[in-house]
Amino acid sequence: MTVLISKKMPNPAVSPPKSSIWPYAIVAVFVLFAIYIGSMVYRAMQTDVNLVSADYYQKELAHQQRMEAVARTAALLTPVQIRHDATSRQLVIKLPATLAGQMQGQVHFFRPSNGALDFALPLQPAADLRQSINTSKMAAGFWRVQLDFTAGGQAYFVEQGLNIK
Repeated sequence: MTVLISKKMPNPAVSPPKSSIWPYAIVAVFVLFAIYIGSMVYRAMQTDVNLVSADYYQKELAHQQRMEAVARTAALLTPVQIRHDATSRQLVIKLPATLAGQMQGQVHFFRPSNGALDFALPLQPAADLRQSINTSKMAAGFWRVQLDFTAGGQAYFVEQGLNIK
């Protein structure tokens, strides 16, 4: 008796399954996306976010009063003038004659790009209702001049951009 041991011969018509790169590519895309999002979150957490002013929220609460003061200032027959003379490096504030009398207020110099440079000066107009402020020591660039004052028991507010070269 002969025993036949058959060896399985590979069938040339059937090839072994090929491995696809797509599952690896999909996993790699998800991993790279997660790394990107993580790095963006890290960068966002490291960014110093300063409010434009230290008491921003309190100023926001007084917004309606400020808008009334702006409207009252715009309704003046003669407008408040804020002019910068670049040659003499002087900022001249001229108030209308209708506001003559008891006046109190401040001139705020606000630097949007660097809050550390912000400062305020008292409003002290001369008898002709003009006040000159020397700007020679101010850093070059864009400033906002905010004139906030009361006259005759009424609040007034003017804001104007100033570009110092």
